[in-house]
Amino acid sequence: MTNVRHKPIKRFELEGTIYDDAHIYRLKNEYIRLLTIEMRISGYVPRIDIAPDFNIEYNEKTQSFNFKLSVYAIYVGKRKSEWIFGVNVTSIVPIQPIKSKEFLPEVE
Repeated sequence: MTNVRHKPIKRFELEGTIYDDAHIYRLKNEYIRLLTIEMRISGYVPRIDIAPDFNIEYNEKTQSFNFKLSVYAIYVGKRKSEWIFGVNVTSIVPIQPIKSKEFLPEVE
């Protein structure tokens, strides 16, 4: 594959409101997962050496938490994004294929 070190980095972001502080950690992880799916559909893969940026601020008026989440990625193409887990500095981290039971030999 081409050198990924100098590819431009794109930021995928999401802003919103969380109304219950008990759900912050779970929703943060869920939103990161959703942004990762969105970026793969567009042909991008995450830069796993750049941590997602999650900022949260309490709003006393509405008694809720406003957040902004940013996840960073580089473009590799729609087809390649299906097989690449992410990019770590200069190396590509492939997705490990899962062997289907139909292709495994039967053990008795």
